[in-house]
Amino acid sequence: MTENGEDCTLNCPFEAPGKGDYGDVESRAPKTPLVDVKSTKKNNDAGQEEREIPEYLPRPPSLPKLSKFGKSVSVEETVRTRKLRSSQESLSDRAETGSSTDSLKDDRISPRNGQNSITRPLSAFTVGSPVLQDRKSRVSEHEKRPHSQQSVLEDYRGRSAKMRLSPVQPTGPLPALDKNFASATLRAANRIDRDCMDYGMLVKEKGGERLHRNLSDSRLLENMGSDSVSVNSMKSIYSVLSPIRPQDVRNRSFLEGSMLGSGALLGAEELDRHFPDRRVGVYVVTWNMQGQRFLPTNLNDLLLPTDSDFAQDFYVIGVQEGCPDRREWETCLQETLGPHYVMLYTASHGVLYLTIFIRRDLMWFCSEVEHATVTTRIISQIKTKGAVGVTFTFFGTSFLFITSHFTSGDAKVYERILDYNKIIEALALPKSLPDTNPYRSSPSDVTTRFDQVFWFGDFNFRLSKDRAEVETIMKRTVGGNMSLLLEHDQLSKQMKDGSIFKGFQEAPVHFFPTYKFDIGCDNYDTTSKQRTPSYTDRVVFRSRQANDIRVLKYNSCSSIKTSDHRPVVAIFQVKLRPGRDNIPLCGGLFDRSLYLEGIKRRMTARELKRREAISSQSSSTICTIS
Repeated sequence: MTENGEDCTLNCPFEAPGKGDYGDVESRAPKTPLVDVKSTKKNNDAGQEEREIPEYLPRPPSLPKLSKFGKSVSVEETVRTRKLRSSQESLSDRAETGSSTDSLKDDRISPRNGQNSITRPLSAFTVGSPVLQDRKSRVSEHEKRPHSQQSVLEDYRGRSAKMRLSPVQPTGPLPALDKNFASATLRAANRIDRDCMDYGMLVKEKGGERLHRNLSDSRLLENMGSDSVSVNSMKSIYSVLSPIRPQDVRNRSFLEGSMLGSGALLGAEELDRHFPDRRVGVYVVTWNMQGQRFLPTNLNDLLLPTDSDFAQDFYVIGVQEGCPDRREWETCLQETLGPHYVMLYTASHGVLYLTIFIRRDLMWFCSEVEHATVTTRIISQIKTKGAVGVTFTFFGTSFLFITSHFTSGDAKVYERILDYNKIIEALALPKSLPDTNPYRSSPSDVTTRFDQVFWFGDFNFRLSKDRAEVETIMKRTVGGNMSLLLEHDQLSKQMKDGSIFKGFQEAPVHFFPTYKFDIGCDNYDTTSKQRTPSYTDRVVFRSRQANDIRVLKYNSCSSIKTSDHRPVVAIFQVKLRPGRDNIPLCGGLFDRSLYLEGIKRRMTARELKRREAISSQSSSTICTIS
């Protein structure tokens, strides 16, 4: 090593000295304070005693065989260990394929090339040179390092002699992973048409939005493998039902009062799984049946209209002056809605009926149902006037449905306002269900204690015009524009003045008056009384938060003609919020006997239709002309 730091043994060529030049070379060696003179002499003696060293190629430069007092292992064992370690590291290196073979090949060829220089006796320069001593100390420190550091250093030193191979690239494009391992976004509404292609079209329209919510948890997708077997398994097992892991079953518990905790039955995670847009469909029907004994033969037009793409999640039917056999009416409703729906609750007050059906797979997220009644005409023995209210909590949103029948009479507007005020004050709800927002509730108004309120029925408000004038206006209406008629509507006027239904809204009216018709036809009253056509049957709603209720449809059902009133139908999309698991749940309770009876009738009716179709085909004849 020169004063400038250059290694003369690597950069400067020289000839190996002869036998008699030991002292001369030793005298010319530069002196440095880092080399001990005594150790140098001992090394010289050891080098003279052992003249021959086995053949090897040092990497890093080899050391002379140490004396028996040294703690290091022999040179042969060191070289053998380094070869084995280098081959193992090369085999573990994917980017350097064939490195172990190359390194061994170098070790085999190099000793042949340098055989003469290595077999010759070591000179004093190789034994006692300060440069070699400095290297000796460095190699000793290298061997004392941990194995991981040695392997990294040796790999770096030998990497220049190894041949690198480029990574293997695929010959063609890799097949794309099929992500359609589940059905389309799990909606909370069923398409009325049973053709499965409708659901396929829905998937294309959605474009795969929120696909991860089809499964029980987004973590399931992260842990799932990308091989085709896993995808096929997901298709066959998790196409409709949400998967539940055993660990979730062990850890899941309800009634903890957690709103956002994982595993909460009414929490945000479960809500997003069943309602990705957090909106539930509500189908409201109000109908004054006029106490008719005979029911319509078919209620499909009333509950499942063809102009609606999807069936809704809740069906709430309010009836005034209902038929004498209430059970028969409820059975007809169950038969029409079919096996996808169950009757969650029914309540009555005289001839006022209020029935609620819910999709069968959603009843687990519903609380216990409570109801209350109010009578507005105490003298009458038959309770025909008054109200029935039913309330429950679905996830974290509380609902109140009220059906009522107000005082009749063209000029009795004030009496109808009194009926309204009495109902909102006397309807004792909720009873045991917690109020979702008690700070916005009023003890004098039941409608302020719930998130979403729907009030429907026969309000008996009339048009303040003579029949001849009303009929003239009806003839001039074009395109469903009923604004000229509604200018004379008593209810619209009182709502604008704030005398009734404070905070409520009504969807735009685009249908003709629903009262009063001759039974079985579309003619308005032709009796001697000649009653003025009026909008007596209405549906109004209110919400604690703005824009929580979206109106999809508001119309009358003109095909039901068994009463002097036409049913009125309203379809809503209602905003839902996550709830807490500390409310009393209904536990999946429903009227099972009614469900079985309705399904039995449905099957019987279908079988009769099938037999009639077969008999009509067999009885038909084909006429031939000869």
